[in-house]
Amino acid sequence: MKPFTLTLLFCLTLLGAGITTTAPAATTSSTNSVTGFFDNLSSKLGLPRSNSEQTFLEADEAYEFSAEVADGNTVVARWRIADGYYMYRDKFRFDLVNSPDVSLGAAQFPPSETKQDENFGKVEVYHSAVAITLPLARNSTVPATINLHATYQGCAEAGFCYPPISKTVTLQLPAAVNTASSTTTLPEQDQLARLLAGGHTWAALATFFGLGLLLAFTPCVFPMVPILSSIIVGQHAMRNTRRAFVLSLVYVLAMAVTYTVAGVIAGMFGSNLQATFQNPWVLGAFSAVFVLLAFSMFGFYKLQMPTALQSRLTHLSNRQQAGSLPGVALMGLLSALIVGPCMAAPLAAALIVIGQSGDAVLGGAALFALSLGMGVPLLIVGTSLGKWLPLAGGWMNTVSAVFGVLLLALAVWMLSRILPAAVTLALWALLLIICAVYMGALERLQPEASGWRKLWKGVGLVMLIYGSLLAIGAASGGRDVLQPLQNFSAAGANPAAAATAAVAALPFRPVKGLAQLEQELNQARAQGRPVMLDFYADWCVACKEMEQFTFSDPAVQQALSVAVLLRADVTADDATDRTLQKTLGVFGPPTMLFYGLDGQERKEYRLIGALNAGKFLSHVRQALTIPSAL
Repeated sequence: MKPFTLTLLFCLTLLGAGITTTAPAATTSSTNSVTGFFDNLSSKLGLPRSNSEQTFLEADEAYEFSAEVADGNTVVARWRIADGYYMYRDKFRFDLVNSPDVSLGAAQFPPSETKQDENFGKVEVYHSAVAITLPLARNSTVPATINLHATYQGCAEAGFCYPPISKTVTLQLPAAVNTASSTTTLPEQDQLARLLAGGHTWAALATFFGLGLLLAFTPCVFPMVPILSSIIVGQHAMRNTRRAFVLSLVYVLAMAVTYTVAGVIAGMFGSNLQATFQNPWVLGAFSAVFVLLAFSMFGFYKLQMPTALQSRLTHLSNRQQAGSLPGVALMGLLSALIVGPCMAAPLAAALIVIGQSGDAVLGGAALFALSLGMGVPLLIVGTSLGKWLPLAGGWMNTVSAVFGVLLLALAVWMLSRILPAAVTLALWALLLIICAVYMGALERLQPEASGWRKLWKGVGLVMLIYGSLLAIGAASGGRDVLQPLQNFSAAGANPAAAATAAVAALPFRPVKGLAQLEQELNQARAQGRPVMLDFYADWCVACKEMEQFTFSDPAVQQALSVAVLLRADVTADDATDRTLQKTLGVFGPPTMLFYGLDGQERKEYRLIGALNAGKFLSHVRQALTIPSAL
């Protein structure tokens, strides 16, 4: 028989064997007949099989989605995840379609796992199963129908990633209490997030601008006033209103852009750039810059660039007027990150929108509007310095000295985040006493002294006396600038009172990480006690404000005595701190979470930012269900 005939018969034999081979299993149904033929042929010839045998489940088989109504105000979305597959925590998105009378609150995620993913790097994922709680706000009490739209994404451990998957389910809600008009159904940040994502963009941006105006007078923003004022005085822009306006505008815009960029990064990636800038080296360096600027305003020396560099820049810029603008912008950038790292409800609302919807443009626009609102008072003060302050004469030296003192005070205020309280008290005492000496507190007044001279001496004497009290308080271990002699008063009244004053702060239990938090929550649940979890940081100004003025109030302490008090100190901002905040949906301190007797967070009472003692007491009584009589 000819070789061609033998070859043909051999091929036909193999083809027949391939055709009669049993069909692949259901999990390999995507393999076509041609691939199966070559796999069978390879097997009969003793060759390795192709990679096509590595098949993957359909998306709906890998991630079985379902949703159920827990009650009239809660929906739970669930996924069963096949073995060898996982889902990304940050890829979940939820919204309601054609459901005008119902709106979604912030999704509550269970603890996730950290995975080094070959596609996205270090990510948070879920295996086996995941259940996400979705709180609802209702505009009416009657039953309602909602269309829940969920988007999610996952990958197989073998290396295959599915594109984003979207599902819409229709759910029937039972009758519920009208929660739209309740101020405690959703926390303020969630209400603002709903406003921002509700489609009324311009109204929402105007609201955020107005909230920024209010934030401008908080301890986190107000310190920027002496910074900007000292820049204008140092640049001699008081003689030119237009120049003062330009410098102020550059400073405010740099601050606004910084807040916007930092906020978008924080919302999308869960990082906290402001916390990064709160380490002792950065704060110490920035405080040193303020001290150098202050001493230059006192006339000890004049800060200027080297002659060679200055001559080159002169040819590239319009002398000092244009050349100083980049420096002003840099100061605005650093001020935004270092001077004002406080969490507030409007800021958290914008971060919620960015983190949950992925809409960086909308969230960034809200942050920019918020920052511009914060900057309006700065712009007014900076521009008005040319009209409020004298333009020439000996008063110029006094003006420069005043802003020099303000810069020194700002340096001490910043260092208070990293220095012991007694050392900070001593620095305040030193600043006041030296200022009093310069104001002539120890000099003898002449009979012909003017009224202004007598006024300055009187102010100097007050500063000298109070500075001395601060020095005595620092030497005795005092901590409070407003009550430097508290240790002496307590000890004089009762020997045991001194010990009581030393422990007047709330008895917080420190927690570090999710495991310790779960342990404390389980123990509190076994004891039948509610829990308050406080997120705190040494560099958080509003946290210090809460500590000094709110948590020290006797009525607040009495109300909180029924609860287990936990504190997550995120000063270090390490991986454990970031994981805890990300899992709980906390963007930064100060944030307070309240847990019921069942160990579950009462999400509607989550509090972001500082409150005075009266408002906080009312909030705590509702969150912990405490009668008003207590």
